[in-house]
Amino acid sequence: MKRFNSEKDLKEFLEEKYLKYNNKNFIEFDPIKIPHSFTKKEDIEISAFLTSIISWGNRKMIIKNAEELMIKMHSSPYDFIINSNQKDIESIDFCHRTFNSIDLHFFIKSLKNIYKNHGGLEKIFSVNYDDKWLFKNIKNLKEIFFSIDHPIRTKKHISDPSKGSACKRINMFLRWMVRKDTHGIDFGIWNKISPSKLSCPLDTHTNRIGRKLGLIKRKQNDIKTLKELDVKLRKFDEKDPVKYDYALFSIGINDDI
Repeated sequence: MKRFNSEKDLKEFLEEKYLKYNNKNFIEFDPIKIPHSFTKKEDIEISAFLTSIISWGNRKMIIKNAEELMIKMHSSPYDFIINSNQKDIESIDFCHRTFNSIDLHFFIKSLKNIYKNHGGLEKIFSVNYDDKWLFKNIKNLKEIFFSIDHPIRTKKHISDPSKGSACKRINMFLRWMVRKDTHGIDFGIWNKISPSKLSCPLDTHTNRIGRKLGLIKRKQNDIKTLKELDVKLRKFDEKDPVKYDYALFSIGINDDI
């Protein structure tokens, strides 16, 4: 295990790993590959959102299933969501782990409601709560998302920070949309949210490596641990703290420590 004499040394180590992994080679083997196949803002948003929602488990399987889902939406997710009727929606058969056709059908209906009646995903997430976190924004999304009639089982697929969840998949989606990435991985197409408010997508890799490096002490994968990690990373780069997600995640999957 690598040892660091100071926080300065640790920051330099993370900067080195960030620069190593934050390049376009990352895209090919990551779920972010899916929204990178689109150019229209709304297609990027919707494909990214749906891909992030099913982003747990094996990355190859996530990418495979997300690609199949985009094909089933005629490779035009925004157009499909806005113009599909009940028959079109129910014609899609889909399953990724516990996310099944019932869940997908509701997600399509809810996204249609969001784009037609609430100004789209960016507007919902961009409410200014004058807070240093985006957890209230995530809670706002969940409340609006399930404001229409919905299957009870489907609520589990959007995490709730008010119940202690670290909201890994939503935070990953927000990183994709908000972070201004000079290397062209994250899109940065949303301009109403400051990247300084982003939180690291806390998964098993970032949690484990974060503890090994002394960035966090808690073992739980929850919102308290996420805040502990966020505070540390924001000390290293207050304007772009989640850039270190590339370092922590990639160190974890590549055993590069």
